[in-house]
Amino acid sequence: MRIPLNRVTAAGLLVALGIIYGDIGTSPLYVLNAITKGKEISNELIIGALSCIIWTLTLQTTIKYVVLTLKADNRGEGGIFSLFALVRRRRRWLVFPAMIGGAALLADGMITPPISVTSAIEGLKQVETFHGIGQTTIVGIVIGILTMLFFIQQFGTTFIGKAFGPVMTFWFLMLAALGCWHLFDYLHIFKCLNPYYAIHLLITYPKGFYILGGVFLCTTGAEALYSDLGHCGRSNIRVSWIFVKTCLILNYLGQGAFLLSNYAGKTITAKMVEDEGFNAFYGIMPDWFKLPGIAIATAAAIIASQALISGSFTLIGEAMRLNLWPKLRMSFPTEERGQVYIPGVNFMLFIGCIGIVLHFRDSSSMEAAYGLAITLCMIATSILFANFLVSRRTSKPFVWLYLLVYLTIEISFLIANLNKFPHGGYVALIVAGLLFFVMYVWFRARRIKNRYVEFVRLEHYIPKIQELSNDRSVPKYSTHLVYLTSADNPKEIEHKIIYSILNKKPKRADIYWLVHVDTLDEPYTMEYKVEHIIPNDIIRVDFRLGFRVEPRINLLFKKVVEDLVINKEVNIVSRYESLERGKVTGDFSFVVMEKYLSQDNDLPILERMIMKFHFWLKEVSLSEERGFGLDASAVVIEKFPLIVAPVTNLKLRRIEN
Repeated sequence: MRIPLNRVTAAGLLVALGIIYGDIGTSPLYVLNAITKGKEISNELIIGALSCIIWTLTLQTTIKYVVLTLKADNRGEGGIFSLFALVRRRRRWLVFPAMIGGAALLADGMITPPISVTSAIEGLKQVETFHGIGQTTIVGIVIGILTMLFFIQQFGTTFIGKAFGPVMTFWFLMLAALGCWHLFDYLHIFKCLNPYYAIHLLITYPKGFYILGGVFLCTTGAEALYSDLGHCGRSNIRVSWIFVKTCLILNYLGQGAFLLSNYAGKTITAKMVEDEGFNAFYGIMPDWFKLPGIAIATAAAIIASQALISGSFTLIGEAMRLNLWPKLRMSFPTEERGQVYIPGVNFMLFIGCIGIVLHFRDSSSMEAAYGLAITLCMIATSILFANFLVSRRTSKPFVWLYLLVYLTIEISFLIANLNKFPHGGYVALIVAGLLFFVMYVWFRARRIKNRYVEFVRLEHYIPKIQELSNDRSVPKYSTHLVYLTSADNPKEIEHKIIYSILNKKPKRADIYWLVHVDTLDEPYTMEYKVEHIIPNDIIRVDFRLGFRVEPRINLLFKKVVEDLVINKEVNIVSRYESLERGKVTGDFSFVVMEKYLSQDNDLPILERMIMKFHFWLKEVSLSEERGFGLDASAVVIEKFPLIVAPVTNLKLRRIEN
């Protein structure tokens, strides 16, 4: 179901609550714990930290994402790759912040499920029935939940999705109620609404600036607001955010008042956190409510995890369309538009999540790895959005003001989060770095290969192709021969295709089809046009597909041929005399030119390494025919040497006998 972009509906609000706010909505489970761990509870610390949280949610989440970034919709779709698609023609280097942001989001997708679910399950330590439960048991429960969650992805998540909205609505109401219950514990808590206390904490508190590393966790899910624009609509996100932000702030205020009322002057030690399961969030729950509260928190954590997993599938799907990621097998488990399942990504995320749980074991340790990668994504979004503003002819002073404000805020968060690097932040950067490396290699290799692609004028070879088609001394290769061409200009064609038809092994056919796929910056466009270069002899079909549309060329091509037959533009009956009398449809053969790196290249060492890694990725990823959705029974794979830098100085000397 697609929600209108600028219309507020009850269904849209419920969907927004269900699929957007899982990450940011479960942050009260661990934000204040990350800030207070190892510190003495004082009025200055709690009031200042809460002021930082409130103004971070206001400046970063509300103003940057909800008010400003949501304006950058790509035909109703959002997310960093949708934003990149809008601005990529302005500056070629913008691909780098897009790749950095995409890699950081994927790394975040590996850390959010472990920290959310572990934080929820650790609440069992505060339930008397489970007193003394060990961390090993909790780790086992968390791994069991995550294993089940990743296992069900292959069947689609529609049945889970139906419960998202009501569960998250109840979750936010619970957050607000628990927070309000403790507001009267310390009425001076409302001083935190004044930004003075945030600035005072960062300047005067010992190592106060680095508290931003914990504060940042309250806004890590802000990128999801933009990524899910197409599922919920701009207006539904903006209206629902008012409710969500109110509930979050009330809960944070309640936790702060509880800490100042019960723990003022005490230091939150590692022993309290690890052995007693100290957690301000569960501390504000009445004892009788803790078990059902943990169950609700676990459900919210699972929903947050599901949203990140589904978002990762969409993100990789977009990256493949934009030629920033190797082709992977995709499936569509339900009829719901936009729901996709990528087994390779699912397995990668599963291994990453389980590895993080086993490595860090408890949520307080995971907090050290969390936030560093996503800061890079937010910086990347700021750079891309500034270019979007320029493309929309926004006044230059406003663009520079936007960059000054948000790069200052986000670089400050980045510097504070770098303090986490030796304590686990390196994990996030290593994961994001590896993902970025894959994107960079795929992108750079494509640029190197494009230096080799040689286009020739098709008109120069039409007479030869026609002559071959009528030459009965050459065995017929196929009735219909189909080539995929990357030539944007219909008057041109790759030399390798001409070589394949005329030189390598002459391929006689009755009709030659040239199919070109153009990936558009719009998300869901599905169009085609046909050019009869030589009627009933050479036909070119151009598909115009959005970057979120799966290029199932086999199905799309069949549809085009059916339309042409109905319009009597082409005769697809077999030209074999015995079959033509029975009006049997002719056979179709797709020729896929599969490149391999020739030994005849003289590449610089860096480019040689990039190309070798690129071809290794091709071997382990989806083949060309499967990537384009072709029927394997009708595909012919033809190996073609890739020579991007031919050896020119070959020192070979002839000697006499």
